[in-house]
Amino acid sequence: MRLGDIAVDITPLRANREFRLLFSATALSMLGTALTSVAASIQVYDLGESSLHVGLVNLVIGVSLCAGLLAGGVLADRTDRRRLILSTRAGSAVVVLALAGNALAPEPQLWFVYLAAIAAGIAGGLGAPALMAVTPALAGREHLAAAGALLTLTTQFGAMVGPSLAGLIAAGPGVAVCYLIDAAGFVVGAALLWRLPQLHPEPDEDADADTAATQHPVQAILDGLRHVRANRIIRGLMLVDLAAVVLAMPYALFPEMGHEVFDGGPTAVGLLYTAPAVGAFLGALASGWVSRVQRPGVTLIAVAALWGAAIAAFGLTRHLWLGLLVLAVAGGADTISEILRRALLQQYTPDRLQGRVGSLWLAQATAGPATGNALSGGVARLIGPGATLVAGGLACVAAVLAVATALPALRAAEPTSTPAAEAATPTDPAAADDPSPGATPPTTSTTTKG
Repeated sequence: MRLGDIAVDITPLRANREFRLLFSATALSMLGTALTSVAASIQVYDLGESSLHVGLVNLVIGVSLCAGLLAGGVLADRTDRRRLILSTRAGSAVVVLALAGNALAPEPQLWFVYLAAIAAGIAGGLGAPALMAVTPALAGREHLAAAGALLTLTTQFGAMVGPSLAGLIAAGPGVAVCYLIDAAGFVVGAALLWRLPQLHPEPDEDADADTAATQHPVQAILDGLRHVRANRIIRGLMLVDLAAVVLAMPYALFPEMGHEVFDGGPTAVGLLYTAPAVGAFLGALASGWVSRVQRPGVTLIAVAALWGAAIAAFGLTRHLWLGLLVLAVAGGADTISEILRRALLQQYTPDRLQGRVGSLWLAQATAGPATGNALSGGVARLIGPGATLVAGGLACVAAVLAVATALPALRAAEPTSTPAAEAATPTDPAAADDPSPGATPPTTSTTTKG
């Protein structure tokens, strides 16, 4: 196998200026977000002296983010997505500056971090569906897996560099500097995204334009939910993701593991947050093969189960270097899973529903980890962090295999560059009664080549 067959496919970057702008802005945003996330976890643990507070702050962010995502999904399918992205990024910058102000105060307040978490969740949620929805238009549906790998690469680069940098900054000038760097990244990213053209959603040819514009938001959200429920492939990938992020989420336990199990300080905590990102970054760099996978559903199931097994193994180790290695394996599995989930979701969703379906996926993908972190923090108080991670990892593996058994359509999913609304004949007998257009790939599906 040639190196070119393994290395990440950069075709979307070469072919599209607008996607390059999105890629650059996302890279800056992800680095800043990683800085703020780790800095906030360290600050909350210092102020509250408990992993439970770290988990609860994540839960608060998740709940507020869900509310923002549901509203943002409706807005993303009704208005200029570019304008929505810019507006919400401005709001996020204000929240991060407020966190910096609180951190610089003589007596930083824990309740203010909780309040800022609510505001950050709403602002981020309103803009995230639009960011996700513009990817097919900017990169092309034939390059969705490659585009997803590149965007995942930016996320994991930030997550790889950000935590260690945040740990060093927290131990030196303080967490406020992390927040200020994040705010600066929002400003530069907004300048890049300002150069994008207007990005209005494609209209629904079967619906009256005035009716669609005045449709009640709840009904609009339900339209997206009906698509998720009817399409067995999308339903399956969301259930697999839910099992992984709720049952085997280790991040809330990193401060306690770093201090109590590995006998380290903020630097050790930063390394724990960094290790999964290193594995994920390497996985994204070597993701060229993902675009050529003929059975993406089967591959998704395998890497999701690997994530759970790696988290269980991490709970058993008592050596920092071994724990970092296992977390890197978990991160690599997770990034391949994310690339496949994103590509399948966007392949089997028409453009007019991209915002709403994307918002439901993002709501789960964020509220799920928040719930998982809160669950891990609470259980760790009863049985300890190591036992919590082992139990959660094994439960994740069992749940993923159960979903794979119950939904054969996910196992039979094939890559396709045909928009979901145009997909025709189902090839999986188990899904032949699926009422959703594009529930299974057309018989003449085209594999994306890297």
